[in-house]
Amino acid sequence: MNSDVFVDGVFLRGPADWWRQAVIYQIYPRSFFDSNADGLGDIKGIISKVDYISSLGVDAVWLSPFYPSQLADGGYDVDDYRDVDPKLGTLNDIDELTAALHAKGIRIFVDIVPNHSSNLHVWFQEALRSPAGSAARNRYIFRDGRGANGELPPSDLVSHFGPEGWTRVEDGQWYMHLFTREQPDFNWDNPEVHEEFLKTLKFWSDRGVDGFRVDVAHALKKQLDPLPSRTGYDLSLMKADGTDELFDRDEVHEIYKDWRQVFNQYDPPRVAVAEAWVHPNRVPAYASQSGLGQSFNFDLLVAEWSAPAFHKVIAENLKTAIETGSSSTWVMSNHDVIRHTTRLAIPGYGKSGNGFAEENDWYINHRFENSLDLQLGLERALAATLLILALPGSTYIYQGEELGLHDYVAMPDHLKQDPQWFRGEGKFKSRDGCRVPLPWDESQPAYGFSSVLPHLPQPDWFAGQSVASQENNADSVLNLYRRAIKLRRELEGAEELSWLSSDSKSFSFERPGGWVCVTNFSESVIELPAGEVLLSSKRITGEIPPNCTVWLKV
Repeated sequence: MNSDVFVDGVFLRGPADWWRQAVIYQIYPRSFFDSNADGLGDIKGIISKVDYISSLGVDAVWLSPFYPSQLADGGYDVDDYRDVDPKLGTLNDIDELTAALHAKGIRIFVDIVPNHSSNLHVWFQEALRSPAGSAARNRYIFRDGRGANGELPPSDLVSHFGPEGWTRVEDGQWYMHLFTREQPDFNWDNPEVHEEFLKTLKFWSDRGVDGFRVDVAHALKKQLDPLPSRTGYDLSLMKADGTDELFDRDEVHEIYKDWRQVFNQYDPPRVAVAEAWVHPNRVPAYASQSGLGQSFNFDLLVAEWSAPAFHKVIAENLKTAIETGSSSTWVMSNHDVIRHTTRLAIPGYGKSGNGFAEENDWYINHRFENSLDLQLGLERALAATLLILALPGSTYIYQGEELGLHDYVAMPDHLKQDPQWFRGEGKFKSRDGCRVPLPWDESQPAYGFSSVLPHLPQPDWFAGQSVASQENNADSVLNLYRRAIKLRRELEGAEELSWLSSDSKSFSFERPGGWVCVTNFSESVIELPAGEVLLSSKRITGEIPPNCTVWLKV
């Protein structure tokens, strides 16, 4: 499987293991481009922008959920896993998008959400109509309550989005949901659930989908006797030996071994990447070649902006990749976190060792843009992006980061939609700021995203960071991303690096083929090594300026 491949008669770049050093572009469909003037991004909108996506030079697109959904959690409450939300398009539109991307040599990932469905899913609606103990209820986790009349939840369990992890139904039973009450958890001890998802994987693979991002991949198997309890979801509360009540249980990997058998029925094999928030020693099983094959490395999302912190994360994850036979996955932003242009401007971010808590605390207490040095955040963000693009492994880019967007943290509270915000009673940051529709030009009312007001409000400063405003500026963030991704492909060699130097201010490494990456994390200049400068995140004038990454040919 080391030759170039064709899909539906179309040549696709690279060998069958193309994913190992790929650049994947994440699209949040509802906020990408609106083709029908309803204020909501849609599949035809993405199709209309395939040339733009191709101009970035990426290897694949990952679509966040586009399934029918009431949007209790941004589309991660799925009504039907084998259909498209009619507000976004049709299955034919997905087929057209897949063909259009393949024609450009770009592969496509879709999100699979196996831990829970929507409460509007046909199975859950059947469960509500069925009696306690029925086969329909056994697809989910229904239990009798405690107390004299079953009025108390079956266990003390909070959800990610509020104090309740159980919700009571009309006949008195309760169902478990680790997220919103509109997201009932599946019972993965039921073989029927397992078979249903195998059908879903085959459904999308048969339609030409090349890969899957697996949501909450570590939560499928749960201890149900006795029932689990939980007071919070910090990683420190999770056991690291495969025996946790709720997460990362050893038996979850039996599920993914069967998924791998489905993936391997295709040529080339379908690929998958796990969203698994687990202890570092537990990552290899998800990235195993007998399992999903890759697992997201989120460590840089919580790392302090310093040479020692980044060096440690990179070295540890490259070691894990060697142990698993997988490749590392590098990511700085996605739909769940504050954009790294904002995050890297937060004073002291990551120093406590609990970056997400720091990010959350900062957001709750400083919800206005002028609390940050956003120019400093952008400089660090671009340096970080060039750094991860230089590393062996695959890189995931989130829509809008190629425009240098920071979070719209000053979004009025009454316009937010994220359940993490309003169900948490303002105690948890809103993720709406990174899900704001993209600015395509300077026109009103939606900066080219739509001809009507969008589903989430956009800030005034979007005009200056739109695609159109950057397109013909050689020094723009957009064109830096394009040059970096193109050059990365030209320089690509074996999945190896050799460390050259590392101190408190900077580090450097060499990749096969004789090119070097140097990142200056400090606020002072450092020496520029001898060699031809291929690319830099800031202008170079004889020395490497603060917060800058440089690629050199030596």
